[in-house]
Amino acid sequence: MSSPKVIVQIAIAGAKIFGKAFYAAGKQAVANAKYRPEGGAGGDAAGVGHATSGSLTDRLTREHRMTAEEARLILNVKKEDPVEKILQNYEHLFKANSPPPAPPKPAAGRPVQAYHSHYLQSKVVRARERLDAELKAALGEDATAPPPSSEAQQPGSTPPPPPPPSS
Repeated sequence: MSSPKVIVQIAIAGAKIFGKAFYAAGKQAVANAKYRPEGGAGGDAAGVGHATSGSLTDRLTREHRMTAEEARLILNVKKEDPVEKILQNYEHLFKANSPPPAPPKPAAGRPVQAYHSHYLQSKVVRARERLDAELKAALGEDATAPPPSSEAQQPGSTPPPPPPPSS
């Protein structure tokens, strides 16, 4: 056989092997994506999909997309810890994941590398909101009330109109 013919045959055989391997890997990936183990998370965010009863706890879990237990794990608190401990851990974790204030002028030499995570900071905020909702529910307040606005009303501005009367 001629040398170029052998090289082409080897290339074709190699392409067939790779093609079959990629096809089998694709089939396995589809099978893995469809598989949901019983009792496992299986892509379910903290058991949110299992919160199907009409109970207050399940409603809060669905609204906040986080269980109270997951919120406690994020904030590193126990169920019996006081609210002050929750707030202390929240403030520490929030500040630890905040971007540092911009320095006025970088110092000569190596720049200082600052690490912060908007994702982790967001998880900390959501965990605190979930525990706040749980606390409000335990105190008998309406946990569905929206949190107070972060924007303070400007002096001289008109307040928002009152809600329409319900009939």
